[in-house]
Amino acid sequence: MSELKKYDGKTVLVTGGAGCIGSNLSRKLAELGANVIILDNLSSSYKWNIPKHENIVFVEGDILDDEILKRVYKERPDYVFHLAAHFANQNSVDHPETDLLVNGLGTLKVLEYAQLVGVERFVYASSGCGVYGLDSKIPFKEDDVSISLHTPYQVTKLLGELYCNYFYNLYDLPIVNARFFNAYGPGEVPGKYRNVIPNFFYWAMQGKPLPITGTGNETRDWTFVGDIVRGLLKMGVRKKAIGEAINLGSGKEHKVIELAKIVNELTGNEAGVVYVGRREWDVKTRLLSSIEKAKKLLDYEPKVSFREGLEITYKWFVENWDKIKRSAEF
Repeated sequence: MSELKKYDGKTVLVTGGAGCIGSNLSRKLAELGANVIILDNLSSSYKWNIPKHENIVFVEGDILDDEILKRVYKERPDYVFHLAAHFANQNSVDHPETDLLVNGLGTLKVLEYAQLVGVERFVYASSGCGVYGLDSKIPFKEDDVSISLHTPYQVTKLLGELYCNYFYNLYDLPIVNARFFNAYGPGEVPGKYRNVIPNFFYWAMQGKPLPITGTGNETRDWTFVGDIVRGLLKMGVRKKAIGEAINLGSGKEHKVIELAKIVNELTGNEAGVVYVGRREWDVKTRLLSSIEKAKKLLDYEPKVSFREGLEITYKWFVENWDKIKRSAEF
């Protein structure tokens, strides 16, 4: 914890700070004494999800808006965690141009301003589920990325890493590329373009069968948001992380049918599951991260088991059910 004292009194910009990872990260940064600026356009999150803390300031705005970026960078942030994105695969297939604008041009703009003010660290939220392809070996290691990808989101997440590397190589901007694997936990509101775990809880709590796209034997490397936050905080202060791409996963894989059974059990849902057609872009039957590099560079060690993380997530759903029902967009 001593190295995290570096955040005390520092100014930290968190783009996309109203989302699941961003809200949990912002809360922890504020608790560490940082002055946190959350920049979010609320396109895929909600104001009620923003942590209430005296050290947190919320600015509603878009990363494509130069006036907004000038406003937040005028505070001369010491650290930037760039989590804002057009999320995720299906959304990018439906809206590829918006995906490119936000994840490509938006990331470039955030980097340009970071370089101008001379930030101490720029941490970029990439996607371990995106940058590795069918030609990548399992478990996915950081040096085995693919250029044969299947959605615009996967393409632009890799593009964001390349822009970060460019700013590191040309301007010595101290960047870190964080590759998330199937993040889940409190703070993610269900919706048409959201992840499977919040959507499963949403349907199960209404007594509906859980739709499984495929056989149910597909695996994912679901990683609890608290573990991801701990990894991100280390990325912001560890010198060894600069210029590196680092997986943040659980290092374990679980079947989709296993997830469905646990969600139905926790919620008391007796409607079971229903099998539906696989999405055209959803071609990866297994996802599993190698977290050896994170262990070596960050002393990263996932602490929350899959079952425990689901129990914590369900508790959050119960406590916020009225707001979740009001906000969920399908």
